[in-house]
Amino acid sequence: MTIFELQLYIAETEKNPALYQEHEFDKRIEAIDFIDFQVLGRIDELLPGTDQPDQLILLRNRAEKIKAKLEEIDVNLFQQLQQTIKAAGYTTNGFKNLVNEYVDTSSEETGYDNLDIFINGLSPLQTMPEQTRDLEPEMVYYQKTPARIVFELAEKTHFVKEDIFFDIGAGLGQVAILVHLLTGIPTRGIELEPAFCDYAGDCAAALCLPDVIFTNVDAREADYSEGTVFFMFTPFRGEIMQEVLAILKKESLQRKIKIITYGPCTARVALESWLYFATPEDDNMYKLAVFNSY
Repeated sequence: MTIFELQLYIAETEKNPALYQEHEFDKRIEAIDFIDFQVLGRIDELLPGTDQPDQLILLRNRAEKIKAKLEEIDVNLFQQLQQTIKAAGYTTNGFKNLVNEYVDTSSEETGYDNLDIFINGLSPLQTMPEQTRDLEPEMVYYQKTPARIVFELAEKTHFVKEDIFFDIGAGLGQVAILVHLLTGIPTRGIELEPAFCDYAGDCAAALCLPDVIFTNVDAREADYSEGTVFFMFTPFRGEIMQEVLAILKKESLQRKIKIITYGPCTARVALESWLYFATPEDDNMYKLAVFNSY
């Protein structure tokens, strides 16, 4: 971008009323990203070689002011929405309808996008805790499940009110919290890392979600006796996975259960003879797979 183009973009952004409306979250995020990476980045590139530093410094100040104002709108928005969630006690479509007011949840794209940014903003705790435990060789480092995958899970699983959902390897708790908000069913998170488990529990408590419970325990030692639907985003592999699947197999002798997988663990779970695909088989490991017990 030239200095003229920078001036033009900053002026247009300052005068764009849509960016300052709470419901235009998508447009605001795109504008913030563009200011960060294109405008401010380009100004920093131009400054060392220009004979007009004062002009560029003025443009940078204007761009930073716009960015700060847009970010403040989102901070206030998320504070309001957190209060709404605490008061509303969402079930079924209420929470999804709320999110749809700000971000389109109907896209079939996978991966991380503006929906993840929006869901992250709803968390009452914004600082991710440091991991305190060393992982065993077969354990997989925590990575958030894309929010669109959780929305898809809630829509396609056809939960009933008697279901109790377990997220095995719950991390910071996003899956268990979202599934509860989207369906109203009780959810449980099993998480080995104490700092992650505390964070998840504090988020659920801050949002007044008593039916979302996190337990700091090794997945091989957890109590799954009340669970009917189990989710795994490849929290571990190898012998640990075999042990956990053996535990879940025993649970399936007491009642029918579902196992929902995402990531590389799908291929391993598909080998279990006591399970069958409830969704079409797909070679893409980053598609949700649902298995029912016989």
